[in-house]
Amino acid sequence: MDKKANFVVTINREAGTGGRRIGAKVAEHLGVRYFDKAVTEQLTQYFNLSKEEIEKHKAEKSWWMKLLHSFLSTEEMTAPLDVIPPSPTPENMYSIEEETLMELAKNESCVIAGRSSAYVFRDYPNAVKVLITSTKEKRVERIMEKQGKSREEAIKLIEELDEGRESFVKKVTSLSRYDARLYDLVINVTNMTEDEAAEFIIRYIDCNAK
Repeated sequence: MDKKANFVVTINREAGTGGRRIGAKVAEHLGVRYFDKAVTEQLTQYFNLSKEEIEKHKAEKSWWMKLLHSFLSTEEMTAPLDVIPPSPTPENMYSIEEETLMELAKNESCVIAGRSSAYVFRDYPNAVKVLITSTKEKRVERIMEKQGKSREEAIKLIEELDEGRESFVKKVTSLSRYDARLYDLVINVTNMTEDEAAEFIIRYIDCNAK
């Protein structure tokens, strides 16, 4: 990865692995912004338009940076487009998400957490794609601790999220999100703290940086 040019680190993770916090720690170390699922999903809403509508707004000078700056400064977006978006299908949702993630990476170096981010950046020349995994038991324990859920609730949440994310990725890419070929680094954090996992990823990036 060339740190002198715009780069992107994608973080795909299983629920209950601490992947969101690990990704944020990696971004902080690299001195770049971290875009998690909540941010990308809200930004994605703006792209729930036809191709023609997207191109029309993209033609406006500095449209993307104005949009992004508005969101990041207020932490709550108010739509600048006088459009009521249609209900998304998995296919157009992926297309919209892909557009959003590519715009993020084009405008600045960043760390992105997203269900399809590894596939979106599969051919991107300056990206490191990471998958964070752990044993189911460890994931259950972490969700019970962090979210105050019962064991049964934690198991149900993990199973629902695993099924939903896998179903989405398979539907739009015909691949499993567990396909190791999508990633540069697969890390099992069962016996790691969040800091140790972040440090491991950073060392990998540093060892492969130009």
